[in-house]
Amino acid sequence: MNHTNIDSDLTHGGLRGQFLLAMPGMEDPRFHQTIAFVCEHNRDGAMAIVINAPSKVFWKEVFEQLSLEDFSLRGDEMVLLGGPVSPEQGFVLHGAGAVFDSTLEVNRDISLTASKDILESLAAGRGPDDVLLALGYSGWGPGQLEEELADNAWLTLPAEPEILFATPWEKRWQTAAARHGIDMGGLGSQAGHA
Repeated sequence: MNHTNIDSDLTHGGLRGQFLLAMPGMEDPRFHQTIAFVCEHNRDGAMAIVINAPSKVFWKEVFEQLSLEDFSLRGDEMVLLGGPVSPEQGFVLHGAGAVFDSTLEVNRDISLTASKDILESLAAGRGPDDVLLALGYSGWGPGQLEEELADNAWLTLPAEPEILFATPWEKRWQTAAARHGIDMGGLGSQAGHA
């Protein structure tokens, strides 16, 4: 994709449903070797969930805090750190099709829900099979993400549900890059868009 098309995509929300891979030269230590899934991108800014930063919190602790009995078999899974904004708020990325009180369909494969009803459904052993639970999100104001892309802080790649839901969190950054023939170790602080 050439630079003109990238600019056009950015001004029209073209990053929604994409992965952002932190480049090796990322200056913000909170995002070192992270991969984020962009849930919203428009002229007001962007919102994404980091999908490879584990917290010290387990699903069962979230269920307990909400007074939900855990029938999910997910209790021992780690909750992810979705980003530094609203770290007390839970966000669930899940396969499309299931709809809850605050579900946002990001693309035809992936939705985002931030309402308690999805957690109630998951604790009860119902709900979508493909899910990630994160605390907080990553946010950018108007033009901020575009500036970071121009400064080579991020690489954009098409998002794949398999990387989100079937790849272990510690392998998501490298796997996404490798799927597109990119050696992150060899990039240094150069960037691009696949």
